[in-house]
Amino acid sequence: MRARHAVAWSRTRWAAALLALAVTCLWAGTWIATPSTHGLRAAVSSLDRLHRTRPLTRDQVPRYLAEAIVAVEDQNFYQDHGVNLQGLLRAAVYDLIHRCECQGGSTITEQLAEDLYLNGNDHSIWGRWVDIVLALKITDHLSKTQILDAYLSQVYLGNGAVGAQQASASYFHQPLARDSLAQLALLAGLPQAPTLLDPLTSPEGARERRAAVLADMVSMRFISPSQARRANAAPVT
Repeated sequence: MRARHAVAWSRTRWAAALLALAVTCLWAGTWIATPSTHGLRAAVSSLDRLHRTRPLTRDQVPRYLAEAIVAVEDQNFYQDHGVNLQGLLRAAVYDLIHRCECQGGSTITEQLAEDLYLNGNDHSIWGRWVDIVLALKITDHLSKTQILDAYLSQVYLGNGAVGAQQASASYFHQPLARDSLAQLALLAGLPQAPTLLDPLTSPEGARERRAAVLADMVSMRFISPSQARRANAAPVT
């Protein structure tokens, strides 16, 4: 009994230590990226650029698409403040153990920040911290609805399509508003790997990814199992 308690206490201490380390790193990164640095000034200008663009508005974003993106990319989207500390910690520990950059742990807001400021190219530690700082600023300036609409306007979805509207035209030859649940779930699955999951060149990969998106939507009770089954039976394109 004592041995089990000792193991449990040891695990608790390790978890607490890792959490403290993550909080310290987050604080340090935010402190380093002060408003006086060139990097953060550029990040703020990117936020201004977002205001000047014309992102999709909520009446242009189908409900199932918004729900599918949240279900598969960031299930805590409506609860977090732009950064998921638990996800960052989990990804950092996994990458450290496996000595790779295998997991991102990025929220939708961080992905939007990366698309705006870094064009999805800078995976350095500095770039990661700028993502976090800008994500916090975006959350202070925009509502969750605005963030999600901006993300769906900026995200690259393969086949030369930037944003959900272009992707719908590219893959389905119709406006986004006419897409079915199956088509919207397919689009929501593309940000993970737009080229590898392109339904025109990799239909089986796109089908499997769509099934994963639909399963996540069922788990979050956005759709019913019967709706998922019908959508899974639809052709990919």
